[in-house]
Amino acid sequence: MAVSGAGAQNILKIPELKRRILFTLALLAVYRVGVHIPTPGIDGDSLSAFFAMHQDTIFGIFDMFSGGALERLSVFALGIMPYISASIILQLLKVVIPHLERLSKEGEEGKKKITQYTRYGTILLSLIQGFGISVGLENMSGPGDVAIVNDPGWAFRLMTMITLTAGTAFIMWLGEQITEHGIGNGISLIIFAGIVARLPVAIGNTIQMIAAGEMAIFGIILLVVFMLGVVAFIVFMETAQRRIPVQYAKRVVGRRMYGGQSTHLPLKINTAGVIPAIFASSLIMFPATIASFYEDMPIMGYVSASLQPGAFIYEALFVAFIVFFCFFYTAIVFNPSDVAENMKKHGGFIPGIRPGQSTADYIDRVLTRITLAGAIYVSAVCVLPSILMTRFNVPFYFGGTALLICVGVSIHTVQQIQSHLITRNYQGFLNPTPGKQKK
Repeated sequence: MAVSGAGAQNILKIPELKRRILFTLALLAVYRVGVHIPTPGIDGDSLSAFFAMHQDTIFGIFDMFSGGALERLSVFALGIMPYISASIILQLLKVVIPHLERLSKEGEEGKKKITQYTRYGTILLSLIQGFGISVGLENMSGPGDVAIVNDPGWAFRLMTMITLTAGTAFIMWLGEQITEHGIGNGISLIIFAGIVARLPVAIGNTIQMIAAGEMAIFGIILLVVFMLGVVAFIVFMETAQRRIPVQYAKRVVGRRMYGGQSTHLPLKINTAGVIPAIFASSLIMFPATIASFYEDMPIMGYVSASLQPGAFIYEALFVAFIVFFCFFYTAIVFNPSDVAENMKKHGGFIPGIRPGQSTADYIDRVLTRITLAGAIYVSAVCVLPSILMTRFNVPFYFGGTALLICVGVSIHTVQQIQSHLITRNYQGFLNPTPGKQKK
């Protein structure tokens, strides 16, 4: 979705939209500055050398999501993953805890309460992960057996726990501010910014491999064409819909007749968007990261090796979690019974299907089938990096969760900007036509 020149000019004509975009860019810049502020007590050179030797492991994936913060062990090293993990736990608990389910149906007040619980969970998970990372770093060393931690002990552990937890809390606040006062989803945009920030490094690695003769120019051209094809495929799937025809009966109110028109119910192929990929990555990275710090223990060493990209158990769990969260999240955000009831109240029906429960069952059947197709699509895109890295020696983490997030967040953000333009009688980005704004 390219932004045309006329569309960009229309953005500048709307003070509120311009303010929101500038506000979002400013907070993302603050986030990128924080990525470069290191946690005290760390030998930065030794830590960087350690990550250079483990780029193809779970450390590389975690570092990609944190935008390079983990490699420097900056104050934002944990990134936004504890918040996502807390959100997953709350979503799952809604199914088994009636109180949380009632809160989710109480409108804005219930949403605020669940958000508060999510924040508490984020702090708790950050403290646990901060402690695990601090203890793990004390047992690690870089090349030449140089210790990564200058002065190990409880003082370092407590300082690291507090620093990393404060960093995650600040990122969480940034994301909420972007969502409320900026444009797009703040949490997704922060992950997006971290992934995009790693792109220059990936391009640099590719250039070095070409210069060293490890990759041919023709191979790079094929790779670029393949990348563009994958991006086009993701855009197509993210915007694809299954349209169910809906007919509204004619109603006479007074001397006027209403209804009688035909419309459709749009069901997205991938209703859950990038959420399943993020949730699945977060669930796998948490135990994998903790286990990798204790590889000297036989059990932990086996767990760490099994949860590395390319390992069968890792890929199998990744696909299983993606499929589960595709169905789980779709069930949360879309209720066929509510849609069928609302359709019945307004005199709508699906041709050939009885209103009420029959309509709900039909919508549920269609939604289940297209969600399965969406889950297969997301899984295929997300396991693509492992195939490229292990089979074709691609020097960077192309595709997968990173590409899905980048394309999905870009589409969602552009759609939000376009909706702001349309509400003010602008044509939008895709097919802008010059004209004056109606008063």
